Amino acid sequence: MAITEVRSRRVTAALHTPFVTALRRTTTMTTLVVTVADDAGHVGYGEAPQVWQVTGASVAGSQSCVDEVLAPLLRGRDPDELLGLCRAVRGAVAGNEAAKAAVDVALHDLAAQRLGVPLARLLGGSGAARRVPTDVTLSAGTPAELAEAAAARVADGYDVLKIKVGTDAAGDLARVRAAREAAGPAAALRLDANQGWTPREAVGVIRAIEDAGLDVELVEQPVARADLDGLAWVTDRVSTPILADEAVWSPRDLVEVIRRRAADLVNIKLAKCGGLGPARTMLALAEEYGLGTVVGSMMEGPIGVGAAASLVAAAGTTATSDLDAAWWLAEPLVKAGPGYAGPAVVLPDAPGLGIAGLMPCANESDVPPSWE
Repeated sequence: MAITEVRSRRVTAALHTPFVTALRRTTTMTTLVVTVADDAGHVGYGEAPQVWQVTGASVAGSQSCVDEVLAPLLRGRDPDELLGLCRAVRGAVAGNEAAKAAVDVALHDLAAQRLGVPLARLLGGSGAARRVPTDVTLSAGTPAELAEAAAARVADGYDVLKIKVGTDAAGDLARVRAAREAAGPAAALRLDANQGWTPREAVGVIRAIEDAGLDVELVEQPVARADLDGLAWVTDRVSTPILADEAVWSPRDLVEVIRRRAADLVNIKLAKCGGLGPARTMLALAEEYGLGTVVGSMMEGPIGVGAAASLVAAAGTTATSDLDAAWWLAEPLVKAGPGYAGPAVVLPDAPGLGIAGLMPCANESDVPPSWE
């Protein structure tokens, strides 16, 4: 058996609601879909999202990496040599984590299909866990906008809400208070500053929220990604658990966070670390050293989200994961495959990711998704 084809396609898809953080505002998702096929007709799917302000990975760059380096590396190889293939992909180029993650996931999806098992089963899960709970994000906005969004998401059945803050430290207490009042006492609230505060601002805002009794579950990446000293300084001075996201890309980064005691939890994302292999290493490392864990997603579609959810279904996390990215899409991108039911990602009872193909290409006059 051999890998016969590795292809990539650029995708732009509309969101049903603008996605706003301390780093950016977007109304579309831009991603690269990668497929790896064998000579028996199986096709594995992977995805490399474009998030300029976080990863710096562009669709054009990811496509060049896949088409010019990784595809020639894989063609003709035995798809059952999963570990060796993924190791070769990781070592083929420097950086390019999103491109590596897309190929890594496609190889895992292909391997699971060839064995006739769901991806979560291939990753060591029982295969019975098909519903993976997720939080849902409330875009940065005014207190009134956040209150309206919080009430709507609770009405939709979500019980963990992630509030985007960090755009204006002076007004963040009012935003969190408005969201708490609208969501009610039963909903868990977590905050994501997306590097938007200085360390002093972070401590001031978090302590004010604690003093107000607003019951925040955790605060994600309060300071700049490179400022591990600042992150540790904040973690040491507040009672609310601190979740590292942009500060941790790789197992080496996680080791440094552990060494400095810079955070209480870590958010592991496939497009940051390069795929399911590194992500599993990081989950095991965090467990060994007592760090809490969340598996997250970039602004990506059901392929990337489905792979991340499969990892959670197999390995578990200590806190509800952050897998709502594909929920924001206005139109479906794939036939069958992972989807949403209330506050959960639902994994199909089918081999691999269960994707039956991509949705038909849109004409230029159509609303996205558009395929190139």
